Amino acid sequence: MSPLIELRNLTVEIPTPRGWIYPVNDVSLQLDPGESLGLVGESGSGKSMLALAVMGLLPPGAKVRGEAWYSDSPGAGSSRVNLLTLPERERAGTRGRDIAMIFQEPMTALNPVTRVGAQIAEAVRTHHTGLSREEIDRRVLAALERAAVPEPASRVHQFPHQLSGGLRQRVMIAMALAGGASDTRAPISDSGRNPAHDSARTAPRLLIADEPTTALDVTVQKQILDLLAQLRRDLGLTLLFITHDLGVVAQVADRIAVTYAGRIVEEGPALEVLEKPRHPYTAGLLRASPTLVRQILQPIPGTVPPLTSLPPGCAFEPRCSVRVSECTRAMPEMRVAGAEHNARCILVESVTSREVAR
Repeated sequence: MSPLIELRNLTVEIPTPRGWIYPVNDVSLQLDPGESLGLVGESGSGKSMLALAVMGLLPPGAKVRGEAWYSDSPGAGSSRVNLLTLPERERAGTRGRDIAMIFQEPMTALNPVTRVGAQIAEAVRTHHTGLSREEIDRRVLAALERAAVPEPASRVHQFPHQLSGGLRQRVMIAMALAGGASDTRAPISDSGRNPAHDSARTAPRLLIADEPTTALDVTVQKQILDLLAQLRRDLGLTLLFITHDLGVVAQVADRIAVTYAGRIVEEGPALEVLEKPRHPYTAGLLRASPTLVRQILQPIPGTVPPLTSLPPGCAFEPRCSVRVSECTRAMPEMRVAGAEHNARCILVESVTSREVAR
C-alpha cells in the first residue's frame, strides 16, 4: 500500500525585511492511510507553515520547493499527484475535499458575522455542486451530528460568538468533514440515522488538526481528542495532529515527528520517541512537560534562534547540554536511532537514550 501523502525535501521560503527565511527546511515524511502523525515543537518551529504548504495556503511571496505526493485512492493501481505542481484550480478542488484543515483558533477562523450553518453550507456547495438546498441542509446537519454538536438544528442559526470554545472547535471539525469527498453519489441520510455509518458519508482522506485543543480546558480537550479518535475509526481518516503538548500527542499519535527551527530532528513510533528520546531537544521537551509523577520541571535554556540568524551547525547546539565541538561544523543528517526511529544528532550512535535524557 502506498502512502496517502509523502513529502520529499519540502522547503518553504518566506521573504522578510532581513532576507529570506526557511520556516520549513528540507522536510521529508509520509503518512499511511488511517495513520495518525503527531507534529511536535515549540512555537516558531515551522509546524503550521508545513501544514499551510500542504494545503496550498502559503502567504503571498512565499516560495516552495520539493515534492508533496498525494495518492487519490491508496492501494494497488492508485494514481499519485504532486500537490505542489497542480494548477490552482485543481489544488483548490483537492483542498477541503480530499485534504481538510482544522485551524488553530476557531474564533478567528470562523466568520464572526455569518451563522455557522451558512459557513458549513458554503463548504458543501464548494465541493459538491448541483445539490438542492434541502440536500445541503441535510449534509450540514449530518456534519454537525458527526462532530457531536448538541442540538444541531438550533446551532446552525447561531453566530460563532454565541458558542463556547469547545463548540466552536466542533463546528470547525464539522466544516472540515462536510466538504470531504463522498463515498458514493447517494444522498446522505436523514438525521434520524447515524451519519457516521452512512454509506454516503463525506469526509476528507487527510485531516490536518493545527493545535485543536489550545485554549480549551482539560475536560473539553479530552472530549475533542476522543471525537477525533472516533472519527478516525468511523471514517478511516488519516490525521496530521500539530501540537506543542507532548501529553496530548501521546493520546492521539501512532508516530511522532519533532520539529526545531524548520527541520525534523526526530521521528519514530510514539511510544519509542516518548520513552526513549534520542535527540537532546526531544529529551528537553519531555523534562519540561508536567507528568502525573511529581517532579521538578526543567525548562530548556535559551530560545529558538531567529530563522534569520541560525547557527552554522546544528540549530539546537547553543541550547544543548551535551554538545561537542563537531556540532558547530555542519547540520547533522538524520541517523538511525532504532527500528523506524531516526534522529538528527551526531551523538545518536554513541550516547544512550538515558544519557541524552539526563
